[in-house]
Amino acid sequence: MQRYQEIICDKQYQNMIEKIREYERDREFCCHTLEHFCDVARIMYILALEEGSYLEQDIIYATGLLHDIGRVWEYEKGISHEQASVEIAKEFLIKYGYKANEIQIITKAIDAHRKETMEESVLADYLYRADKLSRNCFTCKAKDRCKWSEEKKNATLVL
Repeated sequence: MQRYQEIICDKQYQNMIEKIREYERDREFCCHTLEHFCDVARIMYILALEEGSYLEQDIIYATGLLHDIGRVWEYEKGISHEQASVEIAKEFLIKYGYKANEIQIITKAIDAHRKETMEESVLADYLYRADKLSRNCFTCKAKDRCKWSEEKKNATLVL
């Protein structure tokens, strides 16, 4: 079994996903669901395949699945979700046997995932792009009230 699959099956991970769902139950804008996490991971993998990346599927998927998990601490403790996601991700990555260099690469990408820069790493770039591409702005009922600029919103399905 791939290590990222063990993360998805982890009871603590599932509980955190459920807590985020509850906190965002009445949220009008994009929510941070397991579907979002999976979409981000899949889009990251597509980008990596299309661009001939050397990154392993297991690293890409773990990054996508953990990038917003810190939302739960953001709601509970007021900590930025990037910072919280890094701390929570470390726990899961250690638990499921990721090596120190893999943890560093993944957490660096998670920490930088809201920055539009390729300077951090290829993985961070994929995460930033996939996080944005995963949103279906073209069908969103709240797009007129969304804080995203028109340039950032996805106007079509095509990546």
